[in-house]
Amino acid sequence: LSILLLSLGLGTTLTFASSHWLLAWMGLEISTLAIIPLMSQHHHPRAVEATTKYFITQAAAAALILFASTTNAWITGQWDINFDLHFFPASMLTMALALKMGLAPVHFWLPEVLQGLDLTTGLILSTWQKLAPFILMCQIMPVNSSLITFLGVTSTLVGGWGGLNQTQLRKILAYSSIAHLGWMILVMQFNQQLALLALIIYIPMTFSTFMIFKTNSSTTVNTLAASWAKTPALTAITPMILLSLGGLPPLSGFMPKWMILQELTKQDIPLTASIAALSALLSLYFYLRVSYAMTLTISPNNLNATTPWRLQTTASTLPLAISATISAMLLPLAPATL
Repeated sequence: LSILLLSLGLGTTLTFASSHWLLAWMGLEISTLAIIPLMSQHHHPRAVEATTKYFITQAAAAALILFASTTNAWITGQWDINFDLHFFPASMLTMALALKMGLAPVHFWLPEVLQGLDLTTGLILSTWQKLAPFILMCQIMPVNSSLITFLGVTSTLVGGWGGLNQTQLRKILAYSSIAHLGWMILVMQFNQQLALLALIIYIPMTFSTFMIFKTNSSTTVNTLAASWAKTPALTAITPMILLSLGGLPPLSGFMPKWMILQELTKQDIPLTASIAALSALLSLYFYLRVSYAMTLTISPNNLNATTPWRLQTTASTLPLAISATISAMLLPLAPATL
């Protein structure tokens, strides 16, 4: 396990530190190969299927990245990431990195893969595995403005609509991840620091959500109803974290959305900003549905949830406490980030 986790860290760090396309590609490959045993460790058919899907999409994306960077080296004669890319390889790289991160319209693998994994590996997949392609995407900006805007708007809309009809929490989280990444991509072409801020705030919120579901050992909306009996304080805090993911003031999740909308308005694309803001409403609906099922329904009445064993938890609750505080109370720091 420690070898795999260290390789995971190494792969991402290698991509961060590299200024050569081959090295960046190697970092992405190392982190893909390191997470595969973690994904299939339970030997459940669904986990194996999810791992296979993940491997195929990531391998295709990595091959595309390699192809695009080779083409770029062939046209421009250099491998350095910091130099300007040729238009054609740049568009190809953007699509490959979008496939790596799971941006719409190449997002179809993400909900399926996340659904087959346990919550801890799912957490690694939806936070840590997004870092390396995200940073690469930041480094090649600004490339093809219309393509980037298309990816961003499609992702926010798909992330909103896709999650509406779901009862599986992991799929809801997958669609929420797609929507958040869409917001980040929209603003990335104008202000990379702002996109990074959105990612930095998205990570503790997602971490808290995954850890809450892990503490309640629930993977569907129905089983959340029994959480009052199990962890009353946590159940009371959960709606705040979910609404923070939805981006409501006065919670932390409002800060990146607010600044992104402000930046888009400054860049004189109000229509895109309006579509993004309206798609946030769709996301907000299913966060509200989850928090309603969790806090406003009493277990035996109308949700057929099986009651879990009430054992004292041995897991450390400190990380969850810290991340919950971050995802609920960071908004006063907004002037400092500006």
